[in-house]
Amino acid sequence: MIQFDRYKYGKKHILTMSYDDGHAEDRKLVEIFNKYGIKGTFHINSGTLNEAETVNKNEIKELYAQHEVAVHTISHPHLERLPIQNVIQEVIFDRQNLEHLCGYPVRGMSFPFSTYNDDVLRAVNSCGIAYSRTTNSTKNFSFLMNFLAWNPTCHHNDELIAMGNKFLDDFNFPWRSDLFYVWGHSYEFSRDNNWILIEEFCKQMANHEQVWYATNIEIIDYINAQRNLRITVDNKTIYNPSVQTVWVSNDEETIEIKGGETLNL
Repeated sequence: MIQFDRYKYGKKHILTMSYDDGHAEDRKLVEIFNKYGIKGTFHINSGTLNEAETVNKNEIKELYAQHEVAVHTISHPHLERLPIQNVIQEVIFDRQNLEHLCGYPVRGMSFPFSTYNDDVLRAVNSCGIAYSRTTNSTKNFSFLMNFLAWNPTCHHNDELIAMGNKFLDDFNFPWRSDLFYVWGHSYEFSRDNNWILIEEFCKQMANHEQVWYATNIEIIDYINAQRNLRITVDNKTIYNPSVQTVWVSNDEETIEIKGGETLNL
């Protein structure tokens, strides 16, 4: 039986990091991520850039070059309290500003204060946003989520090293396929005097052959391509209409289907 339990390069486990607000401490956090090959998504309020506690507009493209820049709205309001046209303005203009700074389509987001309602979800989706992260930690590695209200695994202060050990332990169980999603704010490491925590975690997580280190949008694009596979009823033929190579399992065997390929099993 075909299952969608293989990710990029046929790996069974994913690690992604997500940090909000574009604080000046992002510079140090990015340096640590780059040192250990960890990928992150950085959600930025373009209306507050160039303030003393934030990164500068002219460094966005280079600073986050190995990562993803995503929307966090212009001014960080409670979106559910706004008229819908104001919600759209907060999202679409932040998206536009960030695209001008980083040079590519910005399609991700995190909710300010992690608050939203159904109207906000519809408005966000209409702005071309492919996913939006909450701060509602699941404390597990499940893929069961609505990507427009994407719940992370944990905040970095939620027993991060212990969670990392649990994630690594799952490598011993071949039927497990996990997503480990950590969120936070880089200024918290300075406030809490615990930069050693994220350094040790990245060291703990680095260089595992079983792990795909990905940004949020890379995960979304991969999962969408995988879910868009065309598969015959008898599971004998798979057509991949996307340009992206995807992997699945068939009776525990890893199968690679290149973009545009029809594969007979």
